[in-house]
Amino acid sequence: MDNREEVREFLMTRRERVTPDAAGISAGAHRRVKGLRRSEVALLAGVSVEYYAKLERGAIAGASGAVLDAVSRALQLNDAEHAHLLDLARNADGIPSSGRRRRRSTKPGPPRASLEWALASITDAVAVVRDQRQNLIAFNELGRAFYSPLIGDGGRTPNFARFQFLDPAARDFYPDWETFADMCVAVIRAEAGRDPHDTGIQDLVGELSTRSDVFRSLWAAHNVRTHGTGTKRFVHPVVGEVTLVYEELALTADPGRVLLIYTAEPGSPSAERLRLLASWAAESAPARPPG
Repeated sequence: MDNREEVREFLMTRRERVTPDAAGISAGAHRRVKGLRRSEVALLAGVSVEYYAKLERGAIAGASGAVLDAVSRALQLNDAEHAHLLDLARNADGIPSSGRRRRRSTKPGPPRASLEWALASITDAVAVVRDQRQNLIAFNELGRAFYSPLIGDGGRTPNFARFQFLDPAARDFYPDWETFADMCVAVIRAEAGRDPHDTGIQDLVGELSTRSDVFRSLWAAHNVRTHGTGTKRFVHPVVGEVTLVYEELALTADPGRVLLIYTAEPGSPSAERLRLLASWAAESAPARPPG
């Protein structure tokens, strides 16, 4: 991933998204530009047109925090987009990708025993851990049952993005598949901005771009987001439709890895179905040897 190209495409797509009305600028007659002109962004950010044009060409190395904050305000970036712009600026050190030592993509190792114990202690919620490459690397018992369509029979590292775009079962599991697809790509785009030389992310993007037209189209939009918290609908093959809220917590001992906890509103039909799934999981679990 070339950083200058990333910066250029990101700033252009954000500029095209802001209408003159939204920016408080008179559109004027015979306007042919989609969104704002570069000169209008420069005016709003308080920088020269030449300097903003330089930034939009990808030459963002050395830009001050004050300038980046001003550009963010002019382009009406949200928190995730502003953080992404800062990440792009931090990585714009003038070293081309071809000349940089690439960080190897390593297969996720087994989770720490203490992490597995912590996950096992969560019994009334779906709890899973994913890394920055969208690999599902650990889960509690209910998490294993809930994500059984993604995990499958084992023998491979389950990956949220590959499941989303390459497995037909995803469209049944995610009734709001288009929304999930957009979210998935936006999260990967944010991760790629934080570490553009992570070969695991590069390989994942390359594979999905080759194999999925939808992924390729969404990737070109340059949208970014953080997961954080929210509500999602699922259709589980065992218990049917459930609506769950989620919280994402960073694991400070494992940079790039996050703990996702899904719960249902107490007393709701989804909470009852989650309890049914937990019972089914307990009954389906292989018997443990005594002692």
